[in-house]
Amino acid sequence: MLRRVATFVLLTASFAATAHADASAPVTLLPGVTFTRTVEFTPNGPVALQVITAPRPGGLYQLTPVLGLQAIEGGTEKVTQIEQSVSTLATVAGISGDYFDATTGEPAGIVMQDGAVEHTPFGTRSAVGIDASGALHVDKVKLFATWQGTGQRRPLNGINETPAPGGTVLFTPAYGAPVPKVAGAVEAVLASFPAAAPNVPLAAPVTAVGSGGGETIPPGGAVLMATGAAAAKLQAEAPVGATATARLTLQPAWTGVVSALGGGPALVKSGKVIYRSNEQFTSDQITSRGPRAAVGQLADGRILLVAVDGSQPGYSVGLTTFELAQAMVQLGAVTASALGSGPSVTAAFDGALLNHPAGGQKPAKEALLVEYAGVYAAPLPLPVVNGDPGAQTEPLSYKLVRPSTVTAQLSGPGGTTDVLESAVQHDPGTYPLTAPPLAVEGTWNFTVTATDSQGNVSTIDRTFRYDTTLQGLTVPKSATGRAAIRFTLTRPATVKVQIETPSGIVVDALPQAPLAAGPQSVVWDGSLSTGTRAYAGSFVVHVFVTSDSGTSDVAVPFRYAR
Repeated sequence: MLRRVATFVLLTASFAATAHADASAPVTLLPGVTFTRTVEFTPNGPVALQVITAPRPGGLYQLTPVLGLQAIEGGTEKVTQIEQSVSTLATVAGISGDYFDATTGEPAGIVMQDGAVEHTPFGTRSAVGIDASGALHVDKVKLFATWQGTGQRRPLNGINETPAPGGTVLFTPAYGAPVPKVAGAVEAVLASFPAAAPNVPLAAPVTAVGSGGGETIPPGGAVLMATGAAAAKLQAEAPVGATATARLTLQPAWTGVVSALGGGPALVKSGKVIYRSNEQFTSDQITSRGPRAAVGQLADGRILLVAVDGSQPGYSVGLTTFELAQAMVQLGAVTASALGSGPSVTAAFDGALLNHPAGGQKPAKEALLVEYAGVYAAPLPLPVVNGDPGAQTEPLSYKLVRPSTVTAQLSGPGGTTDVLESAVQHDPGTYPLTAPPLAVEGTWNFTVTATDSQGNVSTIDRTFRYDTTLQGLTVPKSATGRAAIRFTLTRPATVKVQIETPSGIVVDALPQAPLAAGPQSVVWDGSLSTGTRAYAGSFVVHVFVTSDSGTSDVAVPFRYAR
């Protein structure tokens, strides 16, 4: 009996009873924003989690949903494409968002951007809100809305969605297209209309009346559309010249919330797992083990964005929502909610995919993004400048998304400093710089500091080495049975050679050895560290050298055949 009970506890709390299989060291994506990939062994199989950790929203950092194709209507996009679409406005890292209609691409729940409600909430599921102080809210949010013309207040049934029979809906420019064509519908066009903020009256004059749908939503305006019995009331009480007033009341009020997206179920409250959220999801959506996304907040205000790969036995089987809640608590979340699940679950940075979705990346309707408005410089393309062709000087550049005053410099060993720009004013854009010839071997830092038009100061620092010890590293592009690795040392050095997969997993390591200056040759015989022969495929020769100048490494890809 005790054995059966122990087995039951292990299976129902499978994520809590995991063994670590592999955890990558945190990688800094942006100042203060890190990415970690962890693979856990569970009784149900391995689980791969991608975790983005970001500062509390505020200042240079915002957490906000961004719609695919920048509109409610019009379909879906891959998260990497969504990130690329806002790359001139911010440098971003994020995950896929809410569930959505696979046919129309319409999001399932609420969307709020810049304090404006852009889609109706799903009242029986949790939604995720971010307020102006950077606090995360997870609540079931309902919309109680009305419109009023020359008569009494009338029900307003939704925002930026096709009205149900007998319903009235408000369409704003966030819809992104003419209102739907619906036989018998009536539309009141409002040429100027306030941003659709909740809990305040929104008034505008009616400038045109239409029927049957297809009306264009004016920039900065809106359209009220009604069908069935509600159409007659709209036509009678919102004639041209009348003032129409809408009130979008959220419950709870969510005072101060500026961004929001649909989600659910709620996972963590006050640092404890929520065992039963009583939200409107199908059993398959809750209990199936597969890819899942979640957002949470740590006690210190930092944000967690988590993407779990799934549906890939041997790599990652995924999680149930209960297991996802346990994972969020293990990561330190005091508040957390699930987002969408299934094939569209994605993690990405600056338009580059971070996770490994089954069958490749699939489109989503929205992404939940950490937006960074400070100066950004991508990781430098040459980890080592060693004098080889193509590795004689480091290409340098940085990106601004706001007007800024910039200082950029290179600093090296012994206090060497080269100022590349000093208090130069720039508009948003990407700025290449020309590095001077390097004279001192060792570690160099490329540092850019910017003060933007709002007074925010940001700094980015990238490191590379100038070290001519290792030169001329070559390996046949295609090797059969064995691979000859040749290089030249300009000074005596201790050399370590590793064979790795393209993703950086070490499959074999040759013995470390001290070598003299001059031409050198090392042979890899095709054996793995496990003692078996390597399968045909792509590999990387990674050579590390340590000399009186320090330690440098250079990597070269090649193909291997047995």
